[in-house]
Amino acid sequence: MADVLRTPDETGQQALSELENSVKPGRSAEDLLFQVLLDWGLELTMPVTVEQLQGHEVFIVDDDALIACFESDVSPDLVRAVAQREPLRAVFRDSGFASDDARINAEQIFRELSPATDVKAI
Repeated sequence: MADVLRTPDETGQQALSELENSVKPGRSAEDLLFQVLLDWGLELTMPVTVEQLQGHEVFIVDDDALIACFESDVSPDLVRAVAQREPLRAVFRDSGFASDDARINAEQIFRELSPATDVKAI
């Protein structure tokens, strides 16, 4: 993850656009997956499979203990397909949503279809 934590005093208006992306350039989806596993305190030895859902690559960790998608275009159909599997945790790349509204709608989809899922956008 990129170091994006700054105090207002040390951040000028021109630098704000540089802080939009929380992922370091050049990181692969696997890099992000292992960072998420570490952040959530999950074992790195858990079985991971790669599947296609709604035409998107998703990582399935330990039979839906975690479903992760780090693609750049997260659609409502993909969110719905993940939520219908009722994973314990779901994570998406924040920049994969077209807008803040799309991210908020994704959270709503999970509240309706899989309220017990812990959803995160990185």
